Amino acid sequence: MRTTIDHWLTSPWRRSGAAVLAGALPVFAFPAPSLWWFAYVALVPWMLLARSAPTGRRAAYDGWCGGFGYLVAVHHWLLPSLHVFIFLIAVSLGALWAPWGWLVRRFLGGPSSPVRRTAALLVLPSAWLAVELVRSWQGLGGPWGMLGSSQWQVGPALRLASVGGVWLLSFLVVAVNVAAAVLLSVREARIPAVASLVATAAATSAAWVWAPRPDVDGRVRIAVVQPGIVDGQDSAEKRFAREERLTRQLAGQGADLVVWGESSVGFDLDDRPDLARRIGALSRATGADVLVNVDARRADRPGIYKSSVLVGPDGPTGDRYDKMRLVPFGEYIPARSLLGWVTSMGKAAGEDRRRGSEQVVMNVGHGLRVGPLVCFETAFPDMSRHLTEDGADVLLGQSSTSSFQHSWAPEQHASLAALRAAETGRPMVHATLTGVSAVYGPEGERLGPWLGTDTSGARIYEVPLAHGTTSYVRYGDWPVHGALLVLAALCATEGVRALRLRRSGPEPLAPPARTVHESPARPGR
Repeated sequence: MRTTIDHWLTSPWRRSGAAVLAGALPVFAFPAPSLWWFAYVALVPWMLLARSAPTGRRAAYDGWCGGFGYLVAVHHWLLPSLHVFIFLIAVSLGALWAPWGWLVRRFLGGPSSPVRRTAALLVLPSAWLAVELVRSWQGLGGPWGMLGSSQWQVGPALRLASVGGVWLLSFLVVAVNVAAAVLLSVREARIPAVASLVATAAATSAAWVWAPRPDVDGRVRIAVVQPGIVDGQDSAEKRFAREERLTRQLAGQGADLVVWGESSVGFDLDDRPDLARRIGALSRATGADVLVNVDARRADRPGIYKSSVLVGPDGPTGDRYDKMRLVPFGEYIPARSLLGWVTSMGKAAGEDRRRGSEQVVMNVGHGLRVGPLVCFETAFPDMSRHLTEDGADVLLGQSSTSSFQHSWAPEQHASLAALRAAETGRPMVHATLTGVSAVYGPEGERLGPWLGTDTSGARIYEVPLAHGTTSYVRYGDWPVHGALLVLAALCATEGVRALRLRRSGPEPLAPPARTVHESPARPGR
């Protein structure tokens, strides 16, 4: 059977196709399927394929093709917006996994060595983290689909997130996959593989017991207003009217804050004081400030901004946060002078949105301080960590997934808030215009039901407040720093090894000396 498979894979095209499919497998660990346990073995077929590559170059191609499959799978919902460009982007970014594929063959293939197999349990997860670090740059699409984020509903994993963030989860998930691949393919190295699995279980148990837990010391009532899909002419006016009606239903229910979704107001409130007065009236009726999100051209400065704006009983309070990290090919076109024609093929903005300059923590009354994030920004763990350091009691994500209602995107987006809550020890509210709205407690636990993609309504959540500092907030992205040190040590070791081999090689042979043989003297001569 193995011989048959190896023969079938001798074709470069078949092998590349197999690598693409193997790289796409981890998508089933993310919502909507949410087969979180599958993440711990999903990389095994991909690694076994790269391990069996006949050359290092072919293993790099296997890594590249697998990276292409991974990116297309976790971003497949972007296809209606990006069309063919999603494949071009995936081909470009998939190249980041080429070195990872080469390292898989280097450490799992060839003659068995206990030292090499043990080192693989550190090197391969570290290399994976390096790939996630590069591709998580906002200009490359941001940290969507990080492997560790598939563990958003697993209690022990959320405890680990409070220690090292989603980075630590990705490292451990890849380490378990490496151990599983070794168990299946290298009989002589099964003891280190089992030891790795035991060590991972011990680390998880230790984090469960010893990691500091948030100290819950109060509760607030936060309302989420989700209007749902509003189509047709004057959709911005109709959406506002629906949000106004839903918010009035919250009167007398004791809400401390009301949150609307992204782009919930399509007009600048300085240009439309009538809308500001109507929101102020809602604040008086509910007894709570209203956090709206304005997607409009500013009256006080040039350009269009997406801004979280706090409105109190007397109108806008002056607290405003302008979105800082924009979605490439969505809210802006990179190098628009060259690529502006992309807007005719997808749903990218016809005019680039402008960026804000700094994060903001808002005071909403009752001594409550909230830190807003807008849509795409909830995927960035550093942003929620900085808001926590600045004193936010609650993290607020305002989002809209109206373009992706019938895909896996709304559930995936809502799940990210659980990780941000667990990482920071602060509750997080994920309020959407359309899509899935969700609320999580300070340990990442889900509070109440989700508001699904078919929901148009408002709901109040009892949100526990917590204080204290998690290890992740205190020490930051230390798993990434550790991974980079491992890779630096690997490069240094390989360099020293290559230098020693070069110096210890056999000296070039000198040409043999010519020997003159004298003829023996003859008798009598």
